[in-house]
Amino acid sequence: MKEMEPTKVVVRYANGTIARGFMQNFSPNKDFFYLTPADNPSGRPLQVSVYRLKAVFVVRDFHGNPQFEERDFYIEGENPSGAKLEVTFADGEVMVGSTVLNYDPKRPGNFIIPADPNSNNVRVFVVSSAVKKVRQLFDHSG
Repeated sequence: MKEMEPTKVVVRYANGTIARGFMQNFSPNKDFFYLTPADNPSGRPLQVSVYRLKAVFVVRDFHGNPQFEERDFYIEGENPSGAKLEVTFADGEVMVGSTVLNYDPKRPGNFIIPADPNSNNVRVFVVSSAVKKVRQLFDHSG
């Protein structure tokens, strides 16, 4: 059986620190996961505590396109499989996307798929302790 390729992520800590690397053994119900730093892929993986994080961004590219302006709304007719949400983080950042499963603030975190299909972020694990509020969007408001 072929081993799965590690997932490329950008980890944002609640204190603003950013780490880039490859995530392994991630489970939304676990308190930690392992991150192999992008700048040392053959190095020893670091144990990352979910509770110290703001979010884990599963990305296409580690640096993205700084000139790209991500769309933070849905175009009429776009119907993601999950509920459309606006997530406001404790630091004021706002993200619009849809849930992979039902959003549950009691879980350590929840996966959100960005509204913009061209986003560098494939999906984002939003850590519940870093969220200020969540609002469900309906077709008339988003």
